[in-house]
Amino acid sequence: MKAACVVVWTMLLATLAAITAAKEPDGNAWEGAIARFESIDRENMPAPGGIVFVGSSSIRLWDTKESFPDLAITNRGFGGSQASDVLEFADRIVIQYRPRLIAFYAGDNDLAAGETPQQVLADFRAFADQVFAALPETKILFLAIKPSPARIKLLDTQERANRLIEEYCQQAPRLTFVDLAAVLLDDQGQPIDKYYAPDRLHLSAAGYEAWTKALRPLLK
Repeated sequence: MKAACVVVWTMLLATLAAITAAKEPDGNAWEGAIARFESIDRENMPAPGGIVFVGSSSIRLWDTKESFPDLAITNRGFGGSQASDVLEFADRIVIQYRPRLIAFYAGDNDLAAGETPQQVLADFRAFADQVFAALPETKILFLAIKPSPARIKLLDTQERANRLIEEYCQQAPRLTFVDLAAVLLDDQGQPIDKYYAPDRLHLSAAGYEAWTKALRPLLK
């Protein structure tokens, strides 16, 4: 049974590698946002050994300085981005800071755009491979793809993606899957209204408080 599981997992990884190679992300869409980060860095480059939060608007809108005032956190969220975009700019907005820890959030927009859970996993796996090749001591937290009332039809797909990525993270000691999706759900598995902004997609202040409480112990 163990040998069969290894074979299945190896076949899955090969498929994911092919998916990643076939994708051609358009970095031009985000060049302005990345250039702004680089302008900030020229004024005040983050010190090595800190924490980088990277990903889509759920990261960009998170006031990480207020939530974690005692920690050296660099927020590099750029709204609307997908996992493949974070991968494309990893050298410029993650790796160059030589962080000890990375909090990664993406996949939400990917699934909404029609990508499969397997594609999201493939992009995250490629990101992790790139980080570990450059920074062999750095650890990565994958923050679970969040449910939201605005994308309730994607709830099952989001859960499948989260489970795939959780299984992948269990294979590597420097990867940790953080189930921040669960803290936003009620006993029936439905999103709790108070945790969402009026657009019913992004988090409210209460939602970020719930995320902060759940994540803080892992940032230490």
